Parts: sequence; structure tokens; C-alpha cells
Amino acid sequence: MPKVLELGHVGLFIKDPEVMTDFYCRFLGMTITDRDGDRRIFLSARPESEHHELLLAKDPSRHSDLQQLSFRVASLSDLKEFYAQIVQVGYTIDHVSNHGNAIGCYFRDPENNRVEVYWQTGRDWPQPCSERIDLGLSEAEILSELDSMSLPEAENADVR
Repeated sequence: MPKVLELGHVGLFIKDPEVMTDFYCRFLGMTITDRDGDRRIFLSARPESEHHELLLAKDPSRHSDLQQLSFRVASLSDLKEFYAQIVQVGYTIDHVSNHGNAIGCYFRDPENNRVEVYWQTGRDWPQPCSERIDLGLSEAEILSELDSMSLPEAENADVR
């Protein structure tokens, strides 16, 4: 039976192409790989290997109803830097969560879609898991919090 390899891209209906392109390009660092004026804008975080991972499609009468868009960052330092910029710009933060296997900052883009930037910790951890964590702490303090997490008793035998 055939199966998919990976998620290829996500399309969002948007109202304001200029504001949304600025957010996804300037703020998140994505690259425009193609566009059809303001009607369709193709974006990629990896343009050398993936033509587009996000499509912004202008349609003022529609709005995407998605749960979240998640973007992985390379390091805890990058996540902390994004967090500081999110606070500085004033984007609405929904929450910051330590999932054991990742730490994510969930916030709202200019058209109120939930966006997550997250760092994979490299740890295997049973899900769901969501503990508050302060990205204002130092990297050493955050890593110490990760180290002090204890597995739920019922899950101990199942975690690698």
C-alpha cells in the first residue's frame, strides 16, 4: 500500500498579502520562491530543496481555520531569540510549552493564525506533554528544567 513521505506544503487563505508576506519573510525568515502578483505567494524555508512549504492565497472573503502552523528552529538559542522578537514586536503569545521532546512558543500572526516556533530537544518523551516554561530563563536554566522532568509512572516502561 502506498504512503505519503512527508508534508509537502500548507496553503492559507489570507486577506492582506503585504502584511502576511512581511511576517512570513521578514519575521520568520522564509523566502518567496514564486508569486502570481498578490493572488498567490509561494514561500519556503528551504528553497534550495523545497520549492514551497507555504502558499499564501489572497481571498478577502475566506479565512483559514487551522489549528496551528509549526516551524522548527535549529537551536534553543534561536528559539529564545524568536521569543524575544515576538515579545518586542508585540505579537500575541498563546503559551510557551515544554513538551519534553520539544519546546514551543505559540503565538498569533497578523491575521490571527496560530504559529508555533519550536526546538526539538532530542529527547524521546511520551505525548501529550505540556508544561509551562519561561523562555526568559538562561539556556542552562532551561536545560536544567528539561533534565529535572520526571516521566509519568504509567509511561516509564514505554519510553526508550
